[in-house]
Amino acid sequence: MSKYDPLWNFIKDNKKEDFSLTFDEIEQILNFPIDHSFLTHKKECLVTGFKVKKISMKEKKVYFNK
Repeated sequence: MSKYDPLWNFIKDNKKEDFSLTFDEIEQILNFPIDHSFLTHKKECLVTGFKVKKISMKEKKVYFNK
């Protein structure tokens, strides 16, 4: 079990091929602020059928695709 499971469940239920979430949206889903540990845990996203395509620090967004 990962602290990011609520995010992975949200992503798994997404019906879009490509989408993005802001850091704020992710933090609302998780109920805690994301930090650099997300970089390590982003590989867990693969079990949802999606992958982390890009993390934009400038835009404060994470891009996902199938």
